[in-house]
Amino acid sequence: MAEKDSWPSIKQHGLLTSNEVISRSGITNEHAATKQRSHRNDKEIFDVKELGQIVLRDQVPMPPERLEKALEGGITPDEWYYIINERVFFWAEEHRLLRLLNARLYRDLEHDVLTIDTESLIKAHFENIRICHMNSGNTFPAPHKRGADLFKKIEDYETRANGNPSKPVVEITVLGGVPDISNHVTHVRRMKGSEVLHDLDK
Repeated sequence: MAEKDSWPSIKQHGLLTSNEVISRSGITNEHAATKQRSHRNDKEIFDVKELGQIVLRDQVPMPPERLEKALEGGITPDEWYYIINERVFFWAEEHRLLRLLNARLYRDLEHDVLTIDTESLIKAHFENIRICHMNSGNTFPAPHKRGADLFKKIEDYETRANGNPSKPVVEITVLGGVPDISNHVTHVRRMKGSEVLHDLDK
């Protein structure tokens, strides 16, 4: 789920992490370090050389005061924002995408929605893939506990005796971004809420 009209740039330059966008935006190192570890209460636009304007999503569902109640292992909210910002995220199941598209802050907006060949993505980026069983960027309606061990390598994800995951995978994340994302995209749609407005050229 990406900002409207962002697909051409994503197709050409790949999916960048928030940390990389911020560091490449030309702001001072000190300012960049602050941004990488701060809560985004609204989406922010960064001018990145050779890429143009890049929109970073808001982080409304995880304000610092709620993260403090959720985080374990001595992690602080600013450290959690950095952990989140160093990876890109994919929903493992479409119903969670649709839930987000229909959320109050997003349902009246249009989005570029990418469908990914998960097997292809994992084969190409196996070492950087981390998966988790919850929405790591949400603390509502309850600030469920989370810590540095939330994101697991595929081989470390807990399974039952039959080999199935003990908990359904909710998020697939890739550390450092996916520069070759166009190799793994099977379908691109312009959507508003649950409505598909039209297909976009893949």
